Amino acid sequence: MSEPQRTIGYLAQVACTWEVLARKAGNVCPGREFPDLCVDDFLKSAAAIAPVLDQAPHQPLGVTILRCIEETRKVVDTNTNLGIVLVLAPLASVPLDEPLYPAIADLLGRTTVVDTRNVYAAVRLANPGGMGEVNDQDIRGEPTLPLLEVMSLAKDRDQVAREYALAFLDTRTFGLFGLPGNPAGFHSIEHLVVEFQLDLLRSKPDSLIARKRGQREAENVRHWAGNLIFAGGLDTPEGKRAYREFDTWLRSDNHARNPGTTADLIAAALFVALRYSRIPLSMPFVWEGHPFEEPRTK
Repeated sequence: MSEPQRTIGYLAQVACTWEVLARKAGNVCPGREFPDLCVDDFLKSAAAIAPVLDQAPHQPLGVTILRCIEETRKVVDTNTNLGIVLVLAPLASVPLDEPLYPAIADLLGRTTVVDTRNVYAAVRLANPGGMGEVNDQDIRGEPTLPLLEVMSLAKDRDQVAREYALAFLDTRTFGLFGLPGNPAGFHSIEHLVVEFQLDLLRSKPDSLIARKRGQREAENVRHWAGNLIFAGGLDTPEGKRAYREFDTWLRSDNHARNPGTTADLIAAALFVALRYSRIPLSMPFVWEGHPFEEPRTK
């Protein structure tokens, strides 16, 4: 059987699929779903946006984002992927045969008020939780600035907006150089993704948690993720036990500490890594010995 055609949409769907199927702390994943969100919702959403992202190099950025959310709403009735769409759409707008930089900086520099208007419509359609109000360019009003300028206004409080303001510097760096160690040195995609999530959580507070629970709580999550290193890492019984405790705490209070923005950035970084063939599509997925698995008794 021949391999699927390597298109932007296909690679984006693979990245989204890997992100949700990897059993990560606090996120929706197999065996640990939310009352109102399940793995299948994310898989259907990933399939829905793939054809739209294939067309991203040929249409305005705001149109791509709005169409992705419209197609998502046809298959799910809740917000599964607004953050993922916001980070994937600009990356998908650069053809596969072109380097991401400086093309993505040029793309963002050409965004217009119309792009902003379409993105606002997409956000309202997705209806994400935890959205506050701001004095300038609030999502509930009519925008007056191009999309890049609007995102730059929010860069200090939102990780996705920061990516726009910095021409996706972090995402490009994560995808090319920031994945844990040498991706080829891992035995599975899932192991790589789980370790990568901890790296991201240790480095910056998750902005979704900050919106829902406050900056102090987001910092608590960052410190706890960092402490897992001192618990022995995920290859030791002590570290695996600490990881399970971390996951339980994130999911307490009705999943209030779901590190959702970190999950979005993981999907984007995986997409970049796939664009540059840093991760082989043939690599095994499941991590045998994952911390969620019960230790085998002799």
